[in-house]
Amino acid sequence: MERNKIRALTYISLCVAIMSVVSQIAIPIGAVPFTLQVFVIALIGYFLGVKKGSVAVVTYILLGLVGVPVFASFQGGAHTLIGYTGGFIFGYLPFALMCGIPGGKWSKILCGAAGLFVCHLCGIVQYMLLSKLSFGISFMVVSLPYLLKDIALVLCAYFVSCTLHRKLRY
Repeated sequence: MERNKIRALTYISLCVAIMSVVSQIAIPIGAVPFTLQVFVIALIGYFLGVKKGSVAVVTYILLGLVGVPVFASFQGGAHTLIGYTGGFIFGYLPFALMCGIPGGKWSKILCGAAGLFVCHLCGIVQYMLLSKLSFGISFMVVSLPYLLKDIALVLCAYFVSCTLHRKLRY
């Protein structure tokens, strides 16, 4: 029993660390930087499941909230969460939760896509409210340019998680 707790804590910690590092690989294009965060969040959900994946994502968000520069482009602090792109960070939690829902291959992929939709919706709404732009324009600015990339990343994360489960027997 104790060994399983240590393994789970190790995987959660590694996932938070990976998310923190991947967030720094950001290409500033437009209002939202191009990152691989969607891949890591989906992987966290698929690999760790609902409960442990949630702990990892909440830990990541709390680290950023208290000022640790774990968000994209070495950002941290509450101002990032309440800024133009903070909605996406809030959307990471339901995204990881939905990726972690147990099920078969297609149901997990569909849940991941639905989680991605919720994450983008959170990002669009917060951007819309702060920028005072319409929903449609906000969608075109902060979501549309990234949708195909993000859908592909969700699919990749699912297949990588399957390999990790097989290799690590987790």
